[in-house]
Amino acid sequence: MSDAHPTDPIADAFESHRERLRGVAYRVLGSHADAEDAVQEAWLRLSRQDTGTIDNLGGWLTTVVGRISLDVLRSGRTRPEVTLDDRLPEYTVTLDDAPAPDDLVALGDSVGLALLTVLDSLRPDERLAFVLHDVFAVPHGEIGTILGKSADATKMLTSRARKKVRNVQAAQPQASTGRQRREVVQAFLAAAGKGQFEQLLEVLHPDVKFTVDAPDGQFVVLGATEVAGRARIAGSAARGHLATVNGRPGIISWTREGTPFSLLVFTVADGLITEVTAVVDPARLALMDLPEPV
Repeated sequence: MSDAHPTDPIADAFESHRERLRGVAYRVLGSHADAEDAVQEAWLRLSRQDTGTIDNLGGWLTTVVGRISLDVLRSGRTRPEVTLDDRLPEYTVTLDDAPAPDDLVALGDSVGLALLTVLDSLRPDERLAFVLHDVFAVPHGEIGTILGKSADATKMLTSRARKKVRNVQAAQPQASTGRQRREVVQAFLAAAGKGQFEQLLEVLHPDVKFTVDAPDGQFVVLGATEVAGRARIAGSAARGHLATVNGRPGIISWTREGTPFSLLVFTVADGLITEVTAVVDPARLALMDLPEPV
């Protein structure tokens, strides 16, 4: 909100709600760029509004962002991030010893791309109702105001959306707990650092996928034997700080100058690593919203 004066009380109040509004819009739209646009549009509408008529600014802003996001979903105007070859994953990275934002705490292990993939199975009104109620605890009456439905009808809509989400999640591989995932990843990194081939095979799924995003392009390795043979790439890149990336275990490291050097993301299911992504392309890392060095 570059056009707002820093001492403006309305601007200050808006800023206090910005992170939550961005979280709402991102969960509904699935795109950081679209979420930023929705939040900026909410600020523009607030700047034209007689704020004396607003009893609950947080509720008013959530309603506005919800309506904007719903309009975008219904119109199909969601922005393609970029071409497929240039597309960056939507990563939310939190250092493991840093406090997590409130919306990440609410989402727990379902935060990020995994939840967004499930939400894609919902209709626009179902998606909005589920995100606002089950993720951000917005009352059904307020959601109904956005959707033009009664509170009871909105409650039924949310229940239907929740059932769809559970059905989709039930069809996915069973996720390990956070501690179990971390232990599996630590075992992988220890074995990779020592070149222990057999120990690597013990923690890799037979069909594991290892994607490396490097300066000269992206390459993919499939299968436990092949991944174990190339695991030293991950081992050498993993000398960094433990992090949580979209609810999954990760490692972030920086150069001596303080610029991002690598980001590793692990997917673990049923006690085995099913996917590893290693981003080591400085240009792509520079475009991500990553934590400062520690």
